[in-house]
Amino acid sequence: MSELWIAVTIGAAFAQSIRFMLQKKLRQRRLGTVAATFARFLYSAPLVALILLVYARQSGQPVPLPEPRFWAPAMIGGAAQILATLCVVALFSHRNFAVGITFKKTEVLLSALVGLVVLGEGVSPAGLAAMAVGFWGVVLLSDPPDRSGAEPFLRRIFNPAAGLGLASGVFFAVSGVGYRAASLSLPTGDALLRALLTLAVVTAAQVLAMAVWMGWRQRDQIVAVIAEWRVAALVGVTSMIGSIGWFTAFTLQNVAYVNAVGQVELIFSLLIGWLVFSERISRREWQGLLLLGLSILCIVLLR
Repeated sequence: MSELWIAVTIGAAFAQSIRFMLQKKLRQRRLGTVAATFARFLYSAPLVALILLVYARQSGQPVPLPEPRFWAPAMIGGAAQILATLCVVALFSHRNFAVGITFKKTEVLLSALVGLVVLGEGVSPAGLAAMAVGFWGVVLLSDPPDRSGAEPFLRRIFNPAAGLGLASGVFFAVSGVGYRAASLSLPTGDALLRALLTLAVVTAAQVLAMAVWMGWRQRDQIVAVIAEWRVAALVGVTSMIGSIGWFTAFTLQNVAYVNAVGQVELIFSLLIGWLVFSERISRREWQGLLLLGLSILCIVLLR
């Protein structure tokens, strides 16, 4: 049971890769960045609430009543997740699918720092070294292959897409730590029940907040999300599956370790980029993937 979080994290990473692929497809249609993000929450919120009620009944557990200390980290985490997802979806217009996801992975080291500051949860020296190896893999993957050698390396790395990626990493780190803090604050329930309740509350709040914003500024995009329901509903389903996995893993394990193993998503993303979007994988990207794979293996074995 102590290693369950690893399998749950890998499953969540796969579901998230599929969800980002579908969101890119939505972004390529008539949906803007905000609408493609809203689709994720709108179609997953009812499913999460239903699964929460069914699981609580089938497992014979009462749904715990959140205490006051639950709300601040839950709402901060929810707001940070919206901003992080907006950054990732916006990335798709700058760089290819796999590299866009790569920028997001700056969250690994950032979540270690946020977790230490907020929850007092540190990582081992071996774990930190493994994360550093993975971070260098991210740097290799973030170098645009079509411009390699055309201009200095630092100039290629520090570009608008990198700024969006770093911002998404910060926001995802804050959201992960916030969700863990909220879930652990619940008085009763096993890990899955705590994760489901936290997810249900957060997703409902996210739908409400984004619906109010879009009703005020982008009402036509709400209609577009509903019109694209076939793909948008799949975004909601894959988002629900991935989120349940992430929330459960965050409840079971330190957020930094979960995010480090979650880098396996990059392998899935590159395969999706190759198979679905006909994107080539460069030699530098293969080198980055090798370092990421080594980092993940070390996290699992040496943490």
